[in-house]
Amino acid sequence: MITDCHIHIQPFELLLSPPALELMKKQQPDFDRVLEFTRSPKAFLKYMDEVGLDRAVLINAAAPDVTGFPPGLNAMAANYAQANLQRLLSCGSFHPRYSTNAMADIDEIVRLGLRLIKIHPPHQLFYPNDYLHGMKELELLYRAAQNNGIPVMFHTGTSIFPGARSKYGDPIYIDDVAVDFPDLKIVLAHGGRPLWMNTAFFLVRRHANVYLDISSIPPAQLLRYFPRLEEIAHKTLFGSDWPGPGVRDLKQALDSFRALPLSAETKQRILSQVALTIWPD
Repeated sequence: MITDCHIHIQPFELLLSPPALELMKKQQPDFDRVLEFTRSPKAFLKYMDEVGLDRAVLINAAAPDVTGFPPGLNAMAANYAQANLQRLLSCGSFHPRYSTNAMADIDEIVRLGLRLIKIHPPHQLFYPNDYLHGMKELELLYRAAQNNGIPVMFHTGTSIFPGARSKYGDPIYIDDVAVDFPDLKIVLAHGGRPLWMNTAFFLVRRHANVYLDISSIPPAQLLRYFPRLEEIAHKTLFGSDWPGPGVRDLKQALDSFRALPLSAETKQRILSQVALTIWPD
């Protein structure tokens, strides 16, 4: 069962800030078709069939300061996934600086049955461990996610969106989260690329609860970034980051990964088995 753990299904035409929207249009030549998929889960499921994808984790992240996506998208994400709960895995979002009632927002994530929570430090403009420096809403979120078995994905690495601050993308700050919440499943999106891959690799090997997501890394560069990838294949997830900047075609991303000089067992783990351990149904 092939799973893409990082696909963006968001109402792009309504909520992105103008500079971010222009960047998306420039980088994604099939943008009109993308918009159709954001409106129609039926159309997107058909596209998944065309490219040979069984399941997709549908990423969104509230980031009013950078992308323009506001809080309040969690109900939309849950409703979209209702079209096929086995194939469409909904992702929730939380922004502590824009939450007027953190407990209510966190309770909503749990109540809606969202399958993942996405934190995007370079777009949300805080460090993942800022609960140690007064941002107690993050501690509440991590504790609720840990207690309810909801994984948390962190964007790690740089961002080219206007207004993004890439310093927040250094994965070393997630070390504190992994220590303080040892039963919380943590996914390092993008593996810290292109600056902090060694840090991401260390964290995956260091912590039993930390996993790697290889989305948005060009497959041709993957083994240069992670030459010891096979050592952590049992904790690595395939993701495309489609239709994000630089990922123009989902099938091409899948085919390029399959063409890498990796063992069949490694490919099977990354494409299927690891995701099934995190989202077994």
